[in-house]
Amino acid sequence: MHSTVKICGLSTAATLEAAIGAGADMVGLVFFAKSPRFVTLDRAEELAARARGRARIVALSVDADDEALAAIVARVSPDILQLHGRETPDRVAAIKQTFGREVMKAIGVSEAGDFAQARDFTGVADWLLIDAKPPKDATRPGGNGRAFDWRLARDFAPSTPWLLSGGLDAANVGEAIALSGAEGVDVSSGVERAPGVKDEAQIAAFAAAARAAFARAQDGRKTQEATRAARSSA
Repeated sequence: MHSTVKICGLSTAATLEAAIGAGADMVGLVFFAKSPRFVTLDRAEELAARARGRARIVALSVDADDEALAAIVARVSPDILQLHGRETPDRVAAIKQTFGREVMKAIGVSEAGDFAQARDFTGVADWLLIDAKPPKDATRPGGNGRAFDWRLARDFAPSTPWLLSGGLDAANVGEAIALSGAEGVDVSSGVERAPGVKDEAQIAAFAAAARAAFARAQDGRKTQEATRAARSSA
């Protein structure tokens, strides 16, 4: 699987360009009114037009109904619909069938047992986003700058591609990739100087740190494979 870097919660042309310039594979637009990263359909349409063909456009919603999703699809034409609420596997399947888009399902994790829920979406969602569970008093399900114990994800190997999220920034993304074995990462608050205000330099630093960590992980896997091959032929 190709390593994936997703920058979520973009709301200005400058930061969108910074994300794409840094090599982001996916750019996320948030359609959840309680989030400081919320964008209107008008703004999202403008940003999507800039990103189209340069990075995959991800539209994040939370328990949105078909009417809201239809408006997003009609105006923004995202590549991926990210579902960050309490959507069931049946709801995810219905959204895929109705709108003909790839679907990314976010799963909140705080302990090993939470990965069982993620497995329920294997073969239903096209992508999984493994995020930290929000605090009990949170007003939004993601973008809270919280992390979970990344080692819990080490044995998580679904057939569905997945991204690691929650509390990541340029300083810790390398450790997160090394401990979790993730081949994709997603960041939002970790590249901001204030809630909802992305920082272009932090975006560039995060993408560079993630790419370097992915390269180290790949080199490590190649070394392990070479060692195993040498032992088997000895």
